[in-house]
Amino acid sequence: MQPAPSKSTAALWMMGWLSLMLTVAIAGRQVGREINVFQLMEVRSVLGFAMIYPLIHRMGGLRAMRTARLELHLVRNLVHYLAQLGWFFSLLLIPLSQLVSLEFTMPIWTAVLAASFLGERLTTRKVVAIGFGILGVVIIVRPNAAAVDVGQLTALAAAVGFAISVIAVKALTRTEPVLVILFWMLVIQSVIGLVPAIEVWQWPSTQGWGWLLVVAFGGTFSHYCMARAMQYADATVVVPMDFLRVPLTAGAGWLIYSEQLDGYSVLGAALILGGNLLNLKTVPPGSRAVQA
Repeated sequence: MQPAPSKSTAALWMMGWLSLMLTVAIAGRQVGREINVFQLMEVRSVLGFAMIYPLIHRMGGLRAMRTARLELHLVRNLVHYLAQLGWFFSLLLIPLSQLVSLEFTMPIWTAVLAASFLGERLTTRKVVAIGFGILGVVIIVRPNAAAVDVGQLTALAAAVGFAISVIAVKALTRTEPVLVILFWMLVIQSVIGLVPAIEVWQWPSTQGWGWLLVVAFGGTFSHYCMARAMQYADATVVVPMDFLRVPLTAGAGWLIYSEQLDGYSVLGAALILGGNLLNLKTVPPGSRAVQA
């Protein structure tokens, strides 16, 4: 049964997503210096499956994971696997601030796709919220647009892939339990990445295994949080909340790496927060929608 819409509940689930994705970025960079990205992706999927199996067993076992929408699961996970692969590659090629900046073009693609394929209303309020978020991101990271390299192009392509994946997840949540979506993600992506991972396999160090466990846990349950958030609100409401990951990343840099927070970061964070608060407000009945 589809739960009643609740932006506040969606926001709570997105807090879980934000925390776990920040953890994945830090752990992924650490272990990515030791093993190949294909191996990282495969171990993440296999370990993630092991982590959610108790939930699967509690829900009724593998029989409860049956789906009538296998084609959409396949398409979604092929696109998501390639996008995640590009994201991890970019994590090792360009500064984290640039990666996050390019990744946050995703809400633009998500809003357009959600309006086009899911019939969601792209209201003026949502457009303004997204605009505030994008402006805040640009002010914080101030990317160097004059020098686009392979890492930046890969990150941009990954953002488009993530947007397609988000739209597919939103469509799936209309008929599929969250755990079923997560189950098929891990199974399909394990199969897709098996051969490439075997080709480049090398045993991680003890510390490497620790980082892999963190990546697997964060990567798996972050998607659970995102899918749960999608059950309570439109994709064009949920995705702009992810803008908060930028100031959170800046804060983590200050705490972990002693990176200084400047006035640009504070201003950008204020714009991002303002955009999200605007987006979380109830839209008055009959509000005008922007045609996409």
